[in-house]
Amino acid sequence: MSNSSFLRATPFGYGAGHVQPNRAADPGLVYDANTTDYLSFLCALGYNSSVIATFMAGAGDGHEVHACPARPRPEDLNYPSVAVPHLSPTGGAHTVTRRVRNVGPGGATYDAKVHEPRGVAVDVRPRRLEFAAAGEEKQFTVTFRAREGFFLPGEYVFGRLVWSDGRGRHRVRSPLVARVVNTKKKHISIA
Repeated sequence: MSNSSFLRATPFGYGAGHVQPNRAADPGLVYDANTTDYLSFLCALGYNSSVIATFMAGAGDGHEVHACPARPRPEDLNYPSVAVPHLSPTGGAHTVTRRVRNVGPGGATYDAKVHEPRGVAVDVRPRRLEFAAAGEEKQFTVTFRAREGFFLPGEYVFGRLVWSDGRGRHRVRSPLVARVVNTKKKHISIA
Protein backbone atom coordinates (compact mmCIF):
# COMPACT_ATOMS: atom_id res chain seq x y z
CA MET A 1 0.00 0.00 0.00
CA SER A 2 1.30 3.46 -0.86
CA ASN A 3 0.62 6.80 0.76
CA SER A 4 -0.35 9.99 -1.12
CA SER A 5 3.33 10.58 -2.03
CA PHE A 6 3.55 7.07 -3.55
CA LEU A 7 5.89 5.94 -0.79
CA ARG A 8 5.31 2.76 1.19
CA ALA A 9 2.51 3.45 3.70
CA THR A 10 3.09 2.94 7.43
CA PRO A 11 0.71 2.79 10.41
CA PHE A 12 1.09 6.58 10.57
CA GLY A 13 -0.91 6.63 7.33
CA TYR A 14 -3.39 3.82 7.81
CA GLY A 15 -3.55 3.38 11.62
CA ALA A 16 -4.65 0.03 12.97
CA GLY A 17 -6.44 -0.90 9.75
CA HIS A 18 -10.00 -0.83 8.42
CA VAL A 19 -13.03 -1.25 10.63
CA GLN A 20 -14.97 -4.44 10.02
CA PRO A 21 -18.49 -3.55 11.24
CA ASN A 22 -19.58 -7.11 12.08
CA ARG A 23 -16.47 -7.67 14.18
CA ALA A 24 -16.67 -4.19 15.73
CA ALA A 25 -20.03 -5.16 17.22
CA ASP A 26 -18.25 -7.94 19.17
CA PRO A 27 -14.62 -6.79 19.68
CA GLY A 28 -13.79 -9.03 22.65
CA LEU A 29 -11.40 -6.52 24.26
CA VAL A 30 -11.39 -2.73 24.36
CA TYR A 31 -8.89 -0.15 25.58
CA ASP A 32 -10.91 2.13 27.85
CA ALA A 33 -9.39 5.57 28.23
CA ASN A 34 -11.07 7.54 30.98
CA THR A 35 -11.07 11.24 31.87
CA THR A 36 -8.01 10.87 34.12
CA ASP A 37 -6.06 9.28 31.24
CA TYR A 38 -6.80 12.25 28.96
CA LEU A 39 -6.10 14.85 31.65
CA SER A 40 -2.75 13.22 32.43
CA PHE A 41 -2.04 13.22 28.69
CA LEU A 42 -2.60 17.00 28.66
CA CYS A 43 -0.16 17.26 31.59
CA ALA A 44 2.42 15.35 29.54
CA LEU A 45 1.94 17.84 26.70
CA GLY A 46 2.89 20.67 29.06
CA TYR A 47 -0.45 21.94 30.32
CA ASN A 48 -0.54 22.66 34.06
CA SER A 49 -3.41 22.01 36.47
CA SER A 50 -4.80 25.55 36.28
CA VAL A 51 -4.95 25.49 32.46
CA ILE A 52 -6.46 22.01 32.51
CA ALA A 53 -9.16 23.28 34.87
CA THR A 54 -10.53 25.38 31.99
CA PHE A 55 -11.28 22.13 30.12
CA MET A 56 -13.11 20.58 33.05
CA ALA A 57 -16.82 21.12 33.61
CA GLY A 58 -17.51 22.83 36.92
CA ALA A 59 -13.88 23.87 37.45
CA GLY A 60 -13.52 26.62 40.00
CA ASP A 61 -16.86 25.96 41.70
CA GLY A 62 -15.53 23.70 44.46
CA HIS A 63 -15.13 20.57 42.35
CA GLU A 64 -11.92 18.60 42.46
CA VAL A 65 -9.16 19.84 40.15
CA HIS A 66 -6.93 17.36 38.33
CA ALA A 67 -3.43 17.17 39.82
CA CYS A 68 -0.79 16.40 37.20
CA PRO A 69 1.38 13.33 37.90
CA ALA A 70 4.98 14.00 38.92
CA ARG A 71 6.39 12.66 35.63
CA PRO A 72 3.63 12.42 33.03
CA ARG A 73 4.47 10.71 29.75
CA PRO A 74 2.30 11.03 26.63
CA GLU A 75 2.87 7.35 25.80
CA ASP A 76 0.97 6.38 28.98
CA LEU A 77 -2.40 7.33 27.46
CA ASN A 78 -4.41 4.09 27.51
CA TYR A 79 -4.72 3.95 23.74
CA PRO A 80 -4.60 0.86 21.49
CA SER A 81 -1.47 1.95 19.62
CA VAL A 82 1.80 1.99 21.56
CA ALA A 83 4.43 4.52 20.47
CA VAL A 84 7.87 5.06 22.00
CA PRO A 85 9.53 7.93 20.10
CA HIS A 86 12.62 8.31 22.32
CA LEU A 87 14.08 4.81 22.75
CA SER A 88 17.66 4.68 24.02
CA PRO A 89 20.21 3.25 21.55
CA THR A 90 22.13 1.60 24.40
CA GLY A 91 19.50 -1.07 25.02
CA GLY A 92 17.87 0.65 27.99
CA ALA A 93 14.31 -0.52 28.60
CA HIS A 94 11.28 1.71 28.05
CA THR A 95 8.08 0.26 29.51
CA VAL A 96 4.52 1.36 28.76
CA THR A 97 1.43 0.14 30.63
CA ARG A 98 -1.97 -0.53 29.08
CA ARG A 99 -5.36 -1.74 30.32
CA VAL A 100 -7.94 -3.76 28.41
CA ARG A 101 -11.53 -4.62 29.33
CA ASN A 102 -13.27 -7.87 28.41
CA VAL A 103 -16.49 -6.90 26.67
CA GLY A 104 -17.29 -10.44 25.55
CA PRO A 105 -20.28 -12.40 26.87
CA GLY A 106 -18.34 -14.06 29.73
CA GLY A 107 -14.96 -15.31 30.80
CA ALA A 108 -12.17 -15.44 28.23
CA THR A 109 -8.45 -16.06 27.81
CA TYR A 110 -6.26 -14.06 25.43
CA ASP A 111 -2.67 -14.77 24.40
CA ALA A 112 -0.26 -12.15 23.10
CA LYS A 113 1.60 -12.51 19.83
CA VAL A 114 4.22 -9.86 19.06
CA HIS A 115 5.62 -8.90 15.66
CA GLU A 116 8.61 -6.82 16.70
CA PRO A 117 9.62 -3.60 14.96
CA ARG A 118 12.92 -4.04 13.07
CA GLY A 119 15.87 -3.62 15.45
CA VAL A 120 13.73 -3.46 18.59
CA ALA A 121 13.05 -6.23 21.11
CA VAL A 122 9.54 -6.17 22.58
CA ASP A 123 8.39 -8.01 25.69
CA VAL A 124 4.75 -8.20 26.82
CA ARG A 125 3.96 -9.14 30.43
CA PRO A 126 1.87 -11.07 31.16
CA ARG A 127 1.69 -12.96 27.85
CA ARG A 128 -1.72 -14.36 28.79
CA LEU A 129 -4.74 -12.47 30.11
CA GLU A 130 -7.42 -14.55 31.83
CA PHE A 131 -10.78 -12.90 32.42
CA ALA A 132 -13.27 -14.54 34.77
CA ALA A 133 -16.25 -12.47 33.61
CA ALA A 134 -17.44 -9.81 31.20
CA GLY A 135 -16.51 -6.27 32.24
CA GLU A 136 -13.31 -7.34 33.99
CA GLU A 137 -10.23 -5.21 33.32
CA LYS A 138 -6.61 -6.40 33.13
CA GLN A 139 -3.34 -4.50 32.92
CA PHE A 140 -0.23 -5.44 30.95
CA THR A 141 3.13 -3.89 30.14
CA VAL A 142 5.00 -3.58 26.85
CA THR A 143 8.78 -3.15 27.19
CA PHE A 144 10.91 -1.93 24.28
CA ARG A 145 14.73 -2.32 23.96
CA ALA A 146 16.88 -1.31 21.00
CA ARG A 147 19.05 -4.10 19.60
CA GLU A 148 22.52 -2.70 19.02
CA GLY A 149 23.50 -2.75 15.37
CA PHE A 150 19.99 -3.56 14.12
CA PHE A 151 18.39 -0.13 13.86
CA LEU A 152 18.84 3.18 12.08
CA PRO A 153 18.89 6.06 14.58
CA GLY A 154 16.00 8.46 14.09
CA GLU A 155 13.97 6.10 11.89
CA TYR A 156 10.48 5.03 12.96
CA VAL A 157 9.98 1.26 12.85
CA PHE A 158 6.67 -0.57 13.14
CA GLY A 159 5.38 -3.83 14.55
CA ARG A 160 2.19 -5.07 16.17
CA LEU A 161 0.77 -6.76 19.22
CA VAL A 162 -2.17 -9.09 18.69
CA TRP A 163 -4.30 -10.45 21.55
CA SER A 164 -6.12 -13.59 20.40
CA ASP A 165 -8.69 -15.75 22.16
CA GLY A 166 -7.38 -18.80 20.29
CA ARG A 167 -10.75 -19.59 18.75
CA GLY A 168 -10.20 -17.17 15.88
CA ARG A 169 -13.22 -15.18 16.91
CA HIS A 170 -11.39 -12.27 18.53
CA ARG A 171 -8.09 -10.77 17.39
CA VAL A 172 -7.31 -7.40 18.95
CA ARG A 173 -4.48 -5.73 17.02
CA SER A 174 -2.40 -2.82 18.31
CA PRO A 175 0.30 -1.07 16.28
CA LEU A 176 3.74 -0.82 17.94
CA VAL A 177 5.90 2.13 16.94
CA ALA A 178 9.45 2.86 18.08
CA ARG A 179 12.14 5.36 17.19
CA VAL A 180 15.66 4.97 18.50
CA VAL A 181 17.09 8.41 19.23
CA ASN A 182 20.23 9.55 17.48
CA THR A 183 22.88 10.26 20.11
CA LYS A 184 25.14 12.09 17.67
CA LYS A 185 24.44 15.79 17.91
CA LYS A 186 24.78 17.90 14.83
CA HIS A 187 26.83 21.03 15.45
CA ILE A 188 26.49 24.03 13.22
CA SER A 189 29.48 26.30 13.00
CA ILE A 190 29.11 29.87 11.93
CA ALA A 191 32.03 31.21 9.92
